[in-house]
Amino acid sequence: MTRMAQLMHTPLRAPSLQRGFSPSPLLGLCVLAGLSLGLSACEQRSGSDEPAQAKQKLTLKVASEFQSNMPVLGTTITQMASRLDIASDGMIKMKIYDPGELVPKLESLSAVSGGKVDMAFSAAGYWYGKLPAAPLFSSIPFGPEIGEYMAWMYEGNGMKLYQQMYDRKGFAVKVLICAILPPETSGWFAHPIKSQADLSGLKMRFYGLGGRVMEKLGVAVTLLSSAEIFQALEKGVIDATEYSMPSIDRKLGFYSIVKYNYFPGWHQQATLLELLINKKVWDEMSPSQKMLIELACRDGIVHSIAEGDGTQFAAMRKNVLDDGVTNMYWSPEMLELFRQTWEQVAVDECKKDRFFKQVYDDLAAFRNNYDIWKKNAFLPRDPRD
Repeated sequence: MTRMAQLMHTPLRAPSLQRGFSPSPLLGLCVLAGLSLGLSACEQRSGSDEPAQAKQKLTLKVASEFQSNMPVLGTTITQMASRLDIASDGMIKMKIYDPGELVPKLESLSAVSGGKVDMAFSAAGYWYGKLPAAPLFSSIPFGPEIGEYMAWMYEGNGMKLYQQMYDRKGFAVKVLICAILPPETSGWFAHPIKSQADLSGLKMRFYGLGGRVMEKLGVAVTLLSSAEIFQALEKGVIDATEYSMPSIDRKLGFYSIVKYNYFPGWHQQATLLELLINKKVWDEMSPSQKMLIELACRDGIVHSIAEGDGTQFAAMRKNVLDDGVTNMYWSPEMLELFRQTWEQVAVDECKKDRFFKQVYDDLAAFRNNYDIWKKNAFLPRDPRD
């Protein structure tokens, strides 16, 4: 008897005894075809059941609010795009555009929501004018450090409230965290700052809720993009600035104009950066595509923390040794002034916006609980020399 004849006289057996399974005639044809012809008809059939979007190549335009040549800020999103390309076997590509190339600077939220661009890499604090609670999802004066911030976002209600903030105001975006920056410096000044009187009347670029603190202390605050700051300093449009960490500030050249760099960054002990995705684009992705993007964002978080913490000391030394910068540390009196002023700002913001209060109260409750862990788990910080 030939091999084919044997097969034709052999009864087909159900490959599964699970309840509800009923072998179909098509299954029998698949088995016969596979054995007699060596073809993968079954695989072809199962492949056709996959969502169509899983087979489509995605090319996603990303408007970044940060220049791609910036340490940490630029390298995180460009590395994410490169690694996502590899992980997806070329099926998901992100094309990164610098500030102003696709949409006007600091306008990427509206552009993504409106479908003008697929994604944006940005910081929620930029949207304070549209969304008063947005800075709470970026950086908070005297707020949580990296570990505590991540704990609230992923184990507390942080991400839920973050997405809710955009949804309730009608922004058609999906939000993911794709980077977390270690502490920033708290400003570059032309002269030492010893008291509130030295701040009063200054014109300064400042970000987020820390900017509200500086306004209460008599500073005229403006928010500029990274590309605008140096020229504003050079022309005297502003007297002082804060922007980011030493390696990033050095790339922007602040050291050549203002020589006093103040620490610690009381206004930004940790800073979250977001990936905004057009809601329709996100909804049309397959589960595997969504997961790859989420995993790429988690990888971006690791990269940003490692590069952020690992490269600052070299920039600080170079500022001092090569360019005459003086690294300054705020006096206890000034830090207390900033803290007390921030507490007043927080009360004011909670009164002005109900959702701000909801988010702030949730974070405060989480931090109160986290404090039990924080006070018992960690070694005390080394005292300053």
